[in-house]
Order: sequence, then structure tokens, then C-alpha cells
Amino acid sequence: MKEEFFEKHITIAENAQIGKNVKIGNNVSILGNSIIDDDVEIGSNTIIENSQIARGVMILSSFITNSTIGSNTSIGPFANIHDNAIVGENCRIGNFVEIKNSVIGANTKMAHLAYIGDAQIGKNCNISCGVIFCNYNGKSKQRSYVGDNVFVGSNANLIAPVVISDNAYIAAGSTINKDVENGDLAIARARQENKKNFKNPYIDR
Repeated sequence: MKEEFFEKHITIAENAQIGKNVKIGNNVSILGNSIIDDDVEIGSNTIIENSQIARGVMILSSFITNSTIGSNTSIGPFANIHDNAIVGENCRIGNFVEIKNSVIGANTKMAHLAYIGDAQIGKNCNISCGVIFCNYNGKSKQRSYVGDNVFVGSNANLIAPVVISDNAYIAAGSTINKDVENGDLAIARARQENKKNFKNPYIDR
């Protein structure tokens, strides 16, 4: 089997700072005044602009702009972090997660398919798949606050401004527009009703 070797295409801005033992994949751009600490791994097709990346961070095929990433956090693939977002240490920001103008506490995880906009989230939280922080009311942006040790179930909508206190649970599929107190379980969805022997007039059986 014939082996082929391709030259890497990497762009590093004049003002960028790169630490020791940093691994950089193909088609990576490190732009503006970005600072990359030691032992960082940056996978292919990543763009980092005017951002600070702490020691031990792993980034896979993602965009990070005007933001700060804490140590030993993993990003991506295909995450978009921008507009002064701050992500704490030991976090997991997974595939197709967007974070905008938000603060994420240490050890918090959002593994996939979530939008975090104009929010402050505490430490040790779990933001499940499909969670949306609804931050725009058509006129202005509003902010949401989530405490420590909060579990937000899949496909939940948090309508800002709202406060989710420490140790709270948000049931999957809920739309939350009222504050949730410490340790409470919030369920906000219609009760399921099954119609027996339903016959759809538009489907020929």
C-alpha cells in the first residue's frame, strides 16, 4: 500500500502566542491576539481568534472567537463559541453546541446540539441534548441564570429572563418561563393523551 504525505496548512497571526507541546492539525487558523497555553491539542479545521486557551484543552474542528477556555476542557467537534464566552475548567462542550456571551462553570457538560445564549451556568451542571436558552424576545436580549449541580433534560427551552437555582432538575421536553427554586423538579409540558383506534382520513390503509 502506497503511503502519501501532505503538507499541513496552518495560519498563525503575528501577535498570537503559542505555548509548549501544542499539537496543531491541518487547516487551523490562530488569529488576532490569541494565546494558546501549553499541552493544547487543536484538531483540523479549527479557527481560534482573539481567544485564550488554557493548558490541556482539546479542540476538534470548532470555531472560538473572542472567548476564554479553561484548562483541561474538551471542545467539539463543530462547536461555535463566541462573543465573550467564558468556559471553565474540566468542561465538556460537544458537537454542534453554540455558546454566545455566556459563562460556564467548572465541570459542566453539554455534550451535543444545544444553544447557550446570554446565560450564566454554574459548576457541575448537565445541559442535555436539544436544550435552548431562548434569549431574544424580538426586541432585546435577556439573560438566564443557572446555579450549581443543575440537570436540564433534553429538548428543554429556558425562556429568559429566568433563574434556575442550585440542585434543580428540569424535566425533558419542558418549556420553562418561571424561576425554579433550590432542589425543585420543574415539569412544563402537556399531559400525553392517546386516542384509541384513531383513523387518519388522509391516509389510505
